[in-house]
Amino acid sequence: MNKKPKGHLIRTVMPDSIGEEMGIEPGDYLIAINDEEIDDVFDYQYLIKDEYIETLIRKSNGEEWILEIDKEYDEDLGIDFENSLMSDYRSCHNKCIFCFIDQMPKGMRETLYFKDDDSRLSFLQGNYITLTNMSEKDINRIVRFNLAPINISVQTTNPELRCKMLHNRFAGQALKSLDKLYEGRIEMNGQIVLCKNVNDGTELERSINDLSKYLPFMRSVSVVPAGITKYRDGLYPLALYSKEEAGEVIDLIESHQQEYYDNFGLHFIHASDEFYITAEREFPEEERYDGYIQLENGVGMMRLFINEFHEALKNLLESKEYNDLKLSVQRNITVATGKLAYKTLRSFSEEIMQAFPNIKINVVCIRNDFFGETITVAGLITGQDLIKQLKELKEKGTDLGDSLLIPSSMLRTGENVFLDDITAEEVVKELKIELVPIESGGKDFLYSVLNKDHRMMRNNENFVYVKAYEE
Repeated sequence: MNKKPKGHLIRTVMPDSIGEEMGIEPGDYLIAINDEEIDDVFDYQYLIKDEYIETLIRKSNGEEWILEIDKEYDEDLGIDFENSLMSDYRSCHNKCIFCFIDQMPKGMRETLYFKDDDSRLSFLQGNYITLTNMSEKDINRIVRFNLAPINISVQTTNPELRCKMLHNRFAGQALKSLDKLYEGRIEMNGQIVLCKNVNDGTELERSINDLSKYLPFMRSVSVVPAGITKYRDGLYPLALYSKEEAGEVIDLIESHQQEYYDNFGLHFIHASDEFYITAEREFPEEERYDGYIQLENGVGMMRLFINEFHEALKNLLESKEYNDLKLSVQRNITVATGKLAYKTLRSFSEEIMQAFPNIKINVVCIRNDFFGETITVAGLITGQDLIKQLKELKEKGTDLGDSLLIPSSMLRTGENVFLDDITAEEVVKELKIELVPIESGGKDFLYSVLNKDHRMMRNNENFVYVKAYEE
């Protein structure tokens, strides 16, 4: 007796999609496409790229349907699976000297300790991978299916040094996969986590030169400083960059940008925003970010934020409604953020208060006591630090106003929960203030402060979640 293939459980079917039209329903199983069984999302994404496909579906009652589907070449079926990868996740087996997960305290939720190193997550979600747990078959499938872009944590192109940094004796050899991806014309982005006195200086120069050989298919490389928490007992000793040292890193990177732009139309190598803030330098102009390729990696985020804010403020000041808003909008609010964005948000707030005299904004820099003061991004601020420090300000006489605005990155995606599992409702209860998470755009910040053109949804009588309308 032949064993039926297990297939992949379909979780949702989008309205008005091909899947709905063909009678596919949640609870059905996708068994095969064009008589080929599907191992994972790589196979699925490749096999549906055709104008005619035959799909084998097993219904929840056990019936098997063969569906003949005519569609556009790149048109999706409109179905989602119980497991987005359609197979088990691959975890990271490296022991990188800079790994942030190794620097977290015990007792947090289990999912925070999972180290992913899965090329499929790189394709689907933009995660960075080290290539160390990829087989030749994996690389060949990326090339065959043209799954791009692939984001790669390079750290260094010195094979021996890479083995040391990743604590993996195969880490240097894994770099050879870059050649295969380049030969397959696969779009790539690279990342270098810079560790002081380890892979910087002449090693960084070597890495930049080596990686530039993969232009134009490797379209960008970001250089970001290693995040260092206070939980590093027993780990490799790492130190922060000083103002002068951060400036040296920037100078080295910027010395290569014009050459690459002249030859390939890409500036290619980029220092993260944190280096510019540490060096107390202006962020590069927008054009040098090549369309913000590495925005989610902290490269160009502040420049985009600044430009969006000033454009939105300029348009508002020149609009017909400005005079009415100037008289009608009265607010007393607090904006809480991390050290990284504090000066920028304080500057924005001063501009808003100058334009709108009836608005009072108190910008508070939340110190990261949980992970240590060396962690400066807002997304790693915990609920307990937020509550404790704002309570202390209230006790000293600071008026927090009617609303507390925080970056939405402080909360778990899609939920009102902080990194330490403290809920937004708990913050509201402790501080007795309306809590408003805001998106990361400059226009979002301006409109949130003005409470203008926003959709509001009350979760309870105290808590209001505000999100800008998409235009």
